[in-house]
Amino acid sequence: MKIIDKAVKTIKKHSMINKGDTILIGLSGGPDSVCLTAILDKLRHNFNISLHALYVNHEIRPEESKKEESFCNALCKKLDVTFHTRSVDVKGFASKNRRNIQETARELRYEIMEEIADDINASRIAVGHNADDQAETIIMRLVRGSGRRGLSGILPARGMIIRPLIEIERSMIEQFLKDELGQDFLLDSSNLNEDYLRNWIRLNVMHEIKNHNPSIVRDLSRTADILREEDNYLEIIVTKTLMRLISRKSDSSIELFLSPMETLEKSLLRRVLRRAIDATSGLRGISYVHVEDIIELITNGKSGDRIIMPKGLRAIRNYATLQLTLDVPGSFTEHILSVPGEIIIQEQGMIIEAEIINEEIESDGRSTALFDLQALSLPLNIRPRQEGDFFYPRGLGKKKKLQDFFVDEKVPRDLRNAVPIVLSGNDIIWIAGYRADERSRPTEKTEKILKLIISSSEKI
Repeated sequence: MKIIDKAVKTIKKHSMINKGDTILIGLSGGPDSVCLTAILDKLRHNFNISLHALYVNHEIRPEESKKEESFCNALCKKLDVTFHTRSVDVKGFASKNRRNIQETARELRYEIMEEIADDINASRIAVGHNADDQAETIIMRLVRGSGRRGLSGILPARGMIIRPLIEIERSMIEQFLKDELGQDFLLDSSNLNEDYLRNWIRLNVMHEIKNHNPSIVRDLSRTADILREEDNYLEIIVTKTLMRLISRKSDSSIELFLSPMETLEKSLLRRVLRRAIDATSGLRGISYVHVEDIIELITNGKSGDRIIMPKGLRAIRNYATLQLTLDVPGSFTEHILSVPGEIIIQEQGMIIEAEIINEEIESDGRSTALFDLQALSLPLNIRPRQEGDFFYPRGLGKKKKLQDFFVDEKVPRDLRNAVPIVLSGNDIIWIAGYRADERSRPTEKTEKILKLIISSSEKI
């Protein structure tokens, strides 16, 4: 099958192009993007498409970049394709953000392509990934420990991005350019740098595998197709499952019902959690270990336990839900607690209840705390922490600054302003959820006992 026929088959198979589309081509001067430009030019009348091309100068190889830009400009003039060019300081951006140069170059390049596409009202952005790129990607992700989705490889089409050459091997592309078109192309010297994992795989691993299996590129591409189809089916199941689990959702937070998750198959639960994380913070920086930690939180954690993850994402196990959130708990307004009585701290989703009992009962000092009622000044005041706060933690026998207590208890900084501080007069008697004060502990002479309980408002 001729290369143009293969490209048309791929385009139709994945519904890449509609008649009348304006297409922006990512053009670098390399064989893939030159071939892509030539093929789309030949298909221009078949699909009634308008073509633009963009060269992005990454400012990494100044001399080569000048040559590449000039070459791309000349090619576009020859084919009557509208040419655009942009420059971006990849090294500077990568250094400032402590990022990998290749990854940064890719992200900035796509950002610029999307900007230009928006400017020219393009409906598609065509890039030159080929079947060899697909095979190398699968091996690279396998080395890094990817799951089924990662091993599905590069998507032929996603959003505006289309890859008409994704099922065509590199050797066929280069042969087409040389033998059929007599078209020159340029080679990027950075592709020979084996410090980059992809290049090392291309120059070493793929070379060795092809000696044993010459059809490895085709075979891996087929594997990617199979895994992608299976992954798409599993994602339908994930979507249906997630819809049943969501308790509430915003742009920065999602709450999932705990009870159904505890009985899900682990393979499905992993996917559900990854989808929920992606909807909240995105998956960049989230590893297998993070997801496993969340599963452990679901199965063995207790209400109030939490995990801090990349980009400030927190997984919090509540009474009946798991919350994945980027929202930082803020402070709250002061409250007066009558005895007996209760107050709801709306900002934190908490209830504090006060009741009077006649006998001392077992309490942990965290969710429930007991006090000598006669030793207190009523009503009680509940507020966030203040600078200079101190109390006498039960069991310690001496005064302690609240700041030091939080540090010792490993209370995350972002949660400290959300912890209710209960006062009798000017004295702190309870760090709600953590520790009671020694000075108002019930004794043998205590006649009436104040019982304070803190709980989630989910319970009501």
